[in-house]
Amino acid sequence: MPNFNIKRLSEDIRREISAALTGVKDPRVADGFVTITRCELTNDLSYCKVWVACMGGAERTATAAEGMKAAAGYFKKRIAGAVRMRKMPELIFIPDNSLEYSEHIEDIIAHLPKRADENADKEDGNGD
Repeated sequence: MPNFNIKRLSEDIRREISAALTGVKDPRVADGFVTITRCELTNDLSYCKVWVACMGGAERTATAAEGMKAAAGYFKKRIAGAVRMRKMPELIFIPDNSLEYSEHIEDIIAHLPKRADENADKEDGNGD
């Protein structure tokens, strides 16, 4: 049975970290468009995995995640002020390269050759 309270807390933490990104002075985080794609809170509220995505490729995303790791204390303070929790979780920032991966897959699909029977249907006018 899923624990809806943990999902709600995870979403609250994600929202608060996203809002706190504007106050980070670290140039690794402040230079680009950094997005928090998702958060996962453990059942015992000890750890929170935070996936970070950034415009500019995998290297830029990894750099932004390192900058956020350095600013973890700032994020924890902001979370503590906004979200009421028994225990403040340890934040683990993970680079999320799924945006680049999905673009790569779209490029592969776009460059696939068309099927012969698909082209014949279009020429016959039977494009059902």
